[in-house]
Amino acid sequence: MTKKISVVIPTFNEERYIEKCLQSLVNQTLNRDAFEIVVVDGGSADQTVELAEGYADIVIQQESKGVGGARNDGVEVSRGELIATTDADIFLPEDWLARICTDFKSKSVVGVYGPINPIEDIFKYQFLIGLFNKVAYLLARMRVFYATLGSNTAFRRRTFLQIGGYSDLPAGDDYEIALRLKRVGRIYYDPALYVDFSMRRMEQFGIIHTLYLWAINAMSVTRGKTAKVNYARQTYK
Repeated sequence: MTKKISVVIPTFNEERYIEKCLQSLVNQTLNRDAFEIVVVDGGSADQTVELAEGYADIVIQQESKGVGGARNDGVEVSRGELIATTDADIFLPEDWLARICTDFKSKSVVGVYGPINPIEDIFKYQFLIGLFNKVAYLLARMRVFYATLGSNTAFRRRTFLQIGGYSDLPAGDDYEIALRLKRVGRIYYDPALYVDFSMRRMEQFGIIHTLYLWAINAMSVTRGKTAKVNYARQTYK
């Protein structure tokens, strides 16, 4: 049976976070029958899969390369008219899916994305991510660059398949897909479509350095070059 929206989540050793993420999904204001949860696991050695099976409609093992490949695998087995992507350590506001559906009411819109909000209530995180969000919003308004982070982006299924889904770039695949999306339709930045984002990887590698890598990766894929490996992202197949 076709669903209104499919949520695809790649995982790898996320037993500490996956349950809270999935709980935030099953508690959405959108009727549970209208969406499905698809978890694509990259070979976890912990209890990630077992925990995911308690909430997700579909749990599969990743076959394709990279985190983008994991998302592509999820889309392949999904049934939604819309595809939303997020990460295992993200917490989602209860109206996240309902807002995504509303944002796609215009037929010209092929992709939707929004800002990230640090879970940790630390001033430097709030300030720097707040600045990142403002720059992302400005660039979107100027139609210069779309920061379509894999943690908070959605697509029309037919358009996603039409452009070939995510690439197998080692990093920056979630930016690169916007370059192909904008050729076939409108990408909409919704400033109210936020998700709560864990700063744990930025904390591990340094927030300034991680934001620097994000910027370098973004510039690289915009120029058609291979992005530098962003080691703030977890390892997938």
